[in-house]
Amino acid sequence: MELKLDFPVFHPWSSSKLSTLPLLLLLMLLSLCSFSPSQCSDLDPKDKASLLLFRSSVQNPDQSLATWFGSNCTNWTGISCEDRTGRVVSVDLANMNLSGRLHPGLCELSFLEHLKLSENNFNGTIPTCFGSLGNLKALDLSHNSFVGILPDDMMRLGQLRELVLSGNRELGGILPRWIGNFSNNLAKLDLSSNSFHGEIPDSLYNLKSLRHLDLGDNNLSGNVHEFYQSLEYLSLASNKLVGALPCFSAATKSLTVLTLANNSLVGGIPTCIGSLEALAHLNLSFNHLSYGISPRLVFTEKLIVMDLSFNDLSGPLPVKIAVATEKSGLVLLDLSHNQFSGKIPLKITELKSLQALFLSHNHLTGEIPPRIGNLTYLQVIDLSHNSLSGSIPLDIVGCFQLLALILNNNNLSGEIQPELDALDSLKILDVSHNKISGEIPLTLAGLKSLEIVELSSNNLSGTLSDAITKWLNLKYLSLAHNKFSGNLPSWLFTFEAIQMIDFSGNKFSGFIPEGNFNISFHNNNGEPKEPFTSMKNVEIKVSTMVINTSELSFNFEVSSTVGIDLSDNLLRCEIPNVLFEVEGLEYLNLSYNYLDGQLPSLEKMWNLRSLDLSHNSLSGQIPGNISTLKNLKLLNLSCNGFSGSVPANQGYKRFPGAFAGNPDLCVESSGEGCERGSPPAASGKTFEQVEGPILVWVFCVSAFVSFYSSVVGLFCSGRARSYILQTKV
Repeated sequence: MELKLDFPVFHPWSSSKLSTLPLLLLLMLLSLCSFSPSQCSDLDPKDKASLLLFRSSVQNPDQSLATWFGSNCTNWTGISCEDRTGRVVSVDLANMNLSGRLHPGLCELSFLEHLKLSENNFNGTIPTCFGSLGNLKALDLSHNSFVGILPDDMMRLGQLRELVLSGNRELGGILPRWIGNFSNNLAKLDLSSNSFHGEIPDSLYNLKSLRHLDLGDNNLSGNVHEFYQSLEYLSLASNKLVGALPCFSAATKSLTVLTLANNSLVGGIPTCIGSLEALAHLNLSFNHLSYGISPRLVFTEKLIVMDLSFNDLSGPLPVKIAVATEKSGLVLLDLSHNQFSGKIPLKITELKSLQALFLSHNHLTGEIPPRIGNLTYLQVIDLSHNSLSGSIPLDIVGCFQLLALILNNNNLSGEIQPELDALDSLKILDVSHNKISGEIPLTLAGLKSLEIVELSSNNLSGTLSDAITKWLNLKYLSLAHNKFSGNLPSWLFTFEAIQMIDFSGNKFSGFIPEGNFNISFHNNNGEPKEPFTSMKNVEIKVSTMVINTSELSFNFEVSSTVGIDLSDNLLRCEIPNVLFEVEGLEYLNLSYNYLDGQLPSLEKMWNLRSLDLSHNSLSGQIPGNISTLKNLKLLNLSCNGFSGSVPANQGYKRFPGAFAGNPDLCVESSGEGCERGSPPAASGKTFEQVEGPILVWVFCVSAFVSFYSSVVGLFCSGRARSYILQTKV
């Protein structure tokens, strides 16, 4: 059977067919050029020379411009040419790690329409000759290191549609008056994250073509006026703007993003803002807005982000702040750090699309709404620092996607329900500073994603269960100031990612388990964390960002001293030597226990910043190498049984009162012999040089040194301490 092909078959050995090959290749090439003519033209000789001059002045470590040779425009990285003439019409060299000053040769590209040099390291001033690029429609020099002011020659760019100069911190000066009237085609102006100052020119309020305006993160001042164009995007955040909030009436149907955060705006939120039909993002945080929110202020279902945090808004929370449907509505609502009062309205549980709810730092009362579980998409809920009462509603397990449950500093009571184990995605659990009682349920072993657990300052009791060992990602664990008892478990120091363990102020007894300390205390890199303003406080920074209409990006950062606090318990016996070999440890507080034995060498604890072993029964000599710990800011070994001498040349004078209440310890002073049972003379650091809580500690020790001297025998005696600890509640 004969096979017939419908397309020509070329045989390399056939001379009759070979003669047609060049013609066919030419036809194919011409056909290709008809679809993409700009890729086949030869680069204009003048433009080529201008580009090579530009390249000669640029540092190009990644060799991104190594393809700039020959005359074929296709081969020149980032260059596009006009199809017939070969003139350069577009230069796009964004994010190529280029640096240096811009060569004026660029200004010879007279047909240039698009110039994009963003995300590089170009420096110097913007060339004045840019004003000669009369055909330029888009100029993007953002995120470089340009300095100086905008050259007035740029007002000659009458065809410009987009001007993006953001992220050049040394670029600034007074915002020129011509910025709003040099081009009637200007649709996008982005001068954010620079150093412009002065008032917003009137011309910008009236430029009819303007759709996108970003002047955020500058030093602009003056009042915010009404804009008279159909803006779609407006950001004036992080400036020094004052006055009341305008209505933006000209953009009623077009404005989608409005952010005026971090200014000094005053007055109330006008109800006319609710008329912005297309508004999706509203951020008025960090201002001085006051008064209540009118019940007539209701946004459309298109609003997905509302941030009114850090203002002085008062009155009850709005019963209905935005229209909500099953498929659209608010994704992020932040009303935190205001003066709102009253109960949390039940209708807030009808915002079915809500993924982040921040109501912290207000004066809210009543109970957490029982139907909170209706918010099945909720990932973050922060109701902390209010006056909420009642128990944690069991219905909250309906928020099965919850990542952060932050309820600290309220008046919540009741017990931690075993059913909370249904929140198996939970990373942050903070119910500290409440009145919660009972034991930690064994079922919480199911919360295997937990990284931060803050249960301090409650009425929790019982012993520590092995359920806690299932929290394999644990970074911070605080059970401080509760009524826990029993021995410390052997697994206490086995969490691989732990940064802080705080069990202070309980009734734990027995000895400190040795463990293997195979934890992140060893992995602390020792980077400086000045100023040392906190001994052990944890700071949790939760950040959320709505990526699109339905997706929330959740991140949090734990800022905590790397440490262990077992103070104010009933612990006995010697301190394990291995504890003093943990190189990454910054904070260690074992004070107010019954610990005895001698203090080993501390030379491996080179990151240590605070050591408090006071009010124990430690004995022996003071290790001479403590003074070599350069990062050490606080040392308290008072009220123990140390003996021997502390030489004056070991630099202990920077720790006033560190050895008070050790009657058999000789503290040498320069030229003054030996002092027993009293702190060395306060010298070295002045109060102005000692920061945060350290200043308070030094002041108290210095002020009451006479008190220590008079009562140290009573307070440090074993019989007296036994009586005191037996009366602990």
